Amino acid sequence: MQSFVQILVRINGYMALAAGTLLLVAVIVILADVAMRAFGHPLGGTDELSGYAMAIATAWGASYALTERAHVRIELIRNKLVPAGRAWMDLISLGALAITAVVIGWRGWGVLASTLANDSRANTALATPLAWPQTLWFAGWLWFAVSALLLLISVMAFMFERDWTAVEDAAGFKGEL
Repeated sequence: MQSFVQILVRINGYMALAAGTLLLVAVIVILADVAMRAFGHPLGGTDELSGYAMAIATAWGASYALTERAHVRIELIRNKLVPAGRAWMDLISLGALAITAVVIGWRGWGVLASTLANDSRANTALATPLAWPQTLWFAGWLWFAVSALLLLISVMAFMFERDWTAVEDAAGFKGEL
């Protein structure tokens, strides 16, 4: 099970690199737009495209934050507990996060389905078909839900085996570096 969690961590690391690359491309396009304004030929649409890049990167980045144990938690009580108690706190927090991720994914599908049904386009000069960025955005939230559920199942298996160290490694507080 631990190797399964490590594979999930590795996959989310690659997704984070892709999301970071998308943001870097957005920055380069914005800089090019600003530079072109000096010559009276702005590229246009960079605000719209960078907004899509931010939404997509945020959705995919949530999974990376999950497996890097970077989501915000309050550790005041947890740190005072014995390993089994900390494991239960980790399970509860991961369960709440998994439920939240599933709800976001479920509601995100409603947004994308409506866009697809209506063939919606951005109300901008680019008239971007909204299904394009929304599909990538939805896929990120869907992957977050899948990642959270897989991690939750893994932590439950570790708890069943009473492997508190594995629970800590998979879902515990990582602390400051």
